[in-house]
Parts: sequence; C-alpha cells; structure tokens
Amino acid sequence: MSKEATVLFDIPGPRARARNALLTAVASIVLAAVLAALIWRLSDKGQFEEKLWTPFLKWTVWRHLLLPGLINTLKAAALATVLALLFGVVFGLARLSDHWWVRVPAGAVVEFFRGIPLLILIFLAFFVPNKISPAIAESQFGTLQRVSVDYFFSIFGVEINAGTVTVPAFAAVVFGLTMYNGSVLAEVVRAGVLSIPKGQSEAAYSIGLRKNGVMRLVLLPQAITVMMPAIVSQIVVLLKDTALGFIIAYGEFLQAGFKQVPANYSNNVLQAGIVVAVIYIAINMSLSRVATWLEGRSRRSRKTEAKTMGSGGPPPVAGVGVTQQTI
Repeated sequence: MSKEATVLFDIPGPRARARNALLTAVASIVLAAVLAALIWRLSDKGQFEEKLWTPFLKWTVWRHLLLPGLINTLKAAALATVLALLFGVVFGLARLSDHWWVRVPAGAVVEFFRGIPLLILIFLAFFVPNKISPAIAESQFGTLQRVSVDYFFSIFGVEINAGTVTVPAFAAVVFGLTMYNGSVLAEVVRAGVLSIPKGQSEAAYSIGLRKNGVMRLVLLPQAITVMMPAIVSQIVVLLKDTALGFIIAYGEFLQAGFKQVPANYSNNVLQAGIVVAVIYIAINMSLSRVATWLEGRSRRSRKTEAKTMGSGGPPPVAGVGVTQQTI
C-alpha cells in the first residue's frame, strides 16, 4: 500500500537551496556581529568584573535572599496551580451543562475574572477585605464573616481582629492567580471537551452511558491530551505572574533577585537579572518536559488499551446482547 505525504510547500531546487544557504550565512554573521558588539560594550562598561558576579557564588546570598524568594514563588505557584485547575475543571464543565441556571452563572463568573487584570485582582484581595470588614462585622452578616475566616480562610493566613479582616500578601497573590488563571483554564477545558469528535459521545450514549459517565469515561480522558499543551502554557504564565506580588510586598524570587541582591552587592542589576532569568527558564523547561512526558504516556496508554480491545473483542455491556464468537 502506498503512502502519500501531504505536501505543504514545494521542495526547493538547487537555486533556492543556494539562496537559503546564503541568507542563513548572512543572518548568522550579522547575529554574531551584534552579539560580539554587545559583549564588547558590556566588557567596556565593566559588567564582567568579578565583584559583580561573585555574590551569586556565596551561600549566604542564596540562604538569606534567593532561596527564600524562590521558595515563596514556588509555594504560591504550586497552591495557585492546584486551585486554578480545580476552578477550571468545575467551571469549564459547568459551562457545558444542559441547565441554563448552571451554564449562565458559570459563564458570567469566568468572563468576569478573565476580563479583570491580574494586578487589580491582587489589589482587591489585599485591600478590600480590610476596608469593608468593619462594616460587615456590625451588620447581620458579622457572624458569618467571623466563622468563615476562623474555619476556612484562616488556613491561608487570613486573620480577623476586632471585626477587621487582614489578608496576608501570600493569600492575596494566590487568590489573584487562582481566579484569573482558573478562568482561562475553564475556557481551555470547555474547548478541549468540545474538540472531541461528536461520534465519541454518540457511541457512548448508544451503549447506555449517561451524560456524567460519557464525560468522565470518554470525553475527559481524550480531552486531557488535547488540553495538555495549553494547560502547561498557562501554568508557566502563572509561575511568571507570581512576580506581580512585589506590588504588595510579597517576598517572591524576582523581588529578592532584582531588588535585595543589587541593593546589598555593588548594584549588580544586570547580573541579578541574568541569574534570575536562567532559573526561571530552567523551571519552565522542566515543566514543559514533564508535560511532554505525561502527554506521551497518556497516548501510549490509550493505544495499548485500544490494541487490547481490538484483539479480545469488546467487553459485554449490560443490556446489550453479545454474540458468541467462533474461533
């Protein structure tokens, strides 16, 4: 059986290949020249002096400045990622509900938080409870406010004192990251489920599955593979957005690297930026590798299940007659 390859463009001929090689060489030379000029300029300004780089080789700098900031960044990003994924799955599936009284409010919540800039969400979470909580404490909802803070929000460090609610920077950052990125992930979940061919759900309904079973057993497992690149991309965005915590004095990694280290060691802002950028890139690349591994494992798992089903025949289904096979 012959295999026909899809042709997206014409194969370049000898002249086109020569032209492409020439353009590649010229672009490489120009790029190398620009890079050399940049390095020479930085060297001329003394940016490669040892005193500007040695602070990052000292354990005290990492122990007291960089590592605490990195831990705070990863802690906020990890908690916000879990909460955003839960938010995204719940509201993404709610937007697919057949009931308008579920679908419409879920859509309004998603669009509301997706339309507000993340920085404003962090500001609102940090300042608004402190301003309005005294008035709520004097109203009929005062008991509800006190109970909700004592038994739920206190796990995020939220405190209430004399009717005034104080939200720590960590909780405000996590709230903003969760609501904004969770709204984006809700759209990712909805689009991922809708991208599955309609025949998949029709086949599941034909063997007697209800909608919950179709969603849980058929659509979501396939949609996860489709959604994985977008989910990982949004998690990377979430990780980088933790840097916005500096606006409310949250001690995250970017603040530690860009403000605290240069302030204590020769104002080495450029060097601090390079070190911080390398660490961010390493973390994000690790996330991408993990996502690629999970996606490949999911694909292999489904292929193995499909082969098993194909060799042994379909399993019996309640309410459906099974014809005895003759070997």
